[in-house]
Amino acid sequence: MSRQDFHWVGTEEPHKSRRVEILKAHGKELQELMRPEWRTAPICVVLVTIQIAVAIYSVDWSWSWWLATAYIVGGTINHALFLAIHEIVHMLAFRGIWPNNLLACFANIPIGIPYCSTFHGYHMDHHKLQGTDGVDTDLPTQIEGKLVQGVFMKLMFCVGQILFYALRPMLVANPKISTWTAISWLVQISSMLALYETTGSLTPWFYLIMSTFFAGCLHPVSGHFLSEHYEFVEGTETYSYYGPLNYLAFNVGYHNEHHDFPNIPWSGLPRVKEIAPEFYDHLPQTKSWPGTIYDFITQSNMSAFSRVKRRPKKD
Repeated sequence: MSRQDFHWVGTEEPHKSRRVEILKAHGKELQELMRPEWRTAPICVVLVTIQIAVAIYSVDWSWSWWLATAYIVGGTINHALFLAIHEIVHMLAFRGIWPNNLLACFANIPIGIPYCSTFHGYHMDHHKLQGTDGVDTDLPTQIEGKLVQGVFMKLMFCVGQILFYALRPMLVANPKISTWTAISWLVQISSMLALYETTGSLTPWFYLIMSTFFAGCLHPVSGHFLSEHYEFVEGTETYSYYGPLNYLAFNVGYHNEHHDFPNIPWSGLPRVKEIAPEFYDHLPQTKSWPGTIYDFITQSNMSAFSRVKRRPKKD
């Protein structure tokens, strides 16, 4: 039987205390990994170039070929760009704020809708206050918890997962509008206008939007949205996945490692586990991202309520 409420706890999130213990044991080795990853930028250039080129050529395709490409190629690339932006908002592509923000705006272009600047704010809150109700927008709301019950509604939740992630922060946290928000919108609108001028068609933009939808829909890589923090094992709120799909996802599967050390880039996360296996090998793991989607939908004890929550601390 599924939960009728979230799993409310009074303890702190587990990563801060574990970080302290790991640094005591392996601090010198881990300090060497705390630096920007130069390869992130050229990978973004390649991904953006391929996706924009495909979008341009998609104008003359049949609908069946267009949809298949949007799912297989576009969904995979845009999901990789989601996770590239995730790396970049941690300031892990360059030293300094401006270069990282500019790269985030560039990587955001194939997504079709500018989100990178607002994502930065609420994602930092997710790390600082993991599980805190009304602050961590990764958490489903009470309404979602009540609605997302049973196989059909959980299937619909997974199909429209990207919409929940896009709309929830606006309803829960009221993201702040900054100079970078305006810049990201300017870059996005200018890029889409240039795409329209090049092709004389809105089809490329629709291709990019559909790719974004597929990236967060029933796509093999999108299983990480569920696998990272849904409470599949009682009392465990963060899970790592060490399988081959990490090659398409900037190693976001190393999620315990990432939350323990958010200042270590994607390329160093496997090394974190190698350096400190005694802290990670015993933790519950996710074996398959597609399998996680299937388990979430079919297991009667799982629902949108299957998350650990904390009440905000009083000032």
